[in-house]
Amino acid sequence: MLFFSSLVKTIHADAPEEQKVSDSDSQDGVPVNAEPEPEEEEEPEDIHPMLREEAQESSKCKASTHHFLHCQEKVQSGKGFKHEDCVEEIMMHCTDNEVAPKLFAKLR
Repeated sequence: MLFFSSLVKTIHADAPEEQKVSDSDSQDGVPVNAEPEPEEEEEPEDIHPMLREEAQESSKCKASTHHFLHCQEKVQSGKGFKHEDCVEEIMMHCTDNEVAPKLFAKLR
């Protein structure tokens, strides 16, 4: 067995890795990683708020948007009915119908 161990280097799993430092891979004797660290992928910009705002300003949804904003102002100023929350005036249906085709076309 002594014969084979002189030919083959023994590596132990718990031993620290040896790093070979060459002149081209180092700066001031400090080894440089061979593999660059992976860059974090940037989150794509969320276009939903922009599309939603465009839909609220469109001619189809402008009336319901105005009605909702008027209701919100009235409730926040305290002039509304007790426990009024403007749920029925919410223009989600109109804006969602306008936004959905544009949004899903861009997601594909």
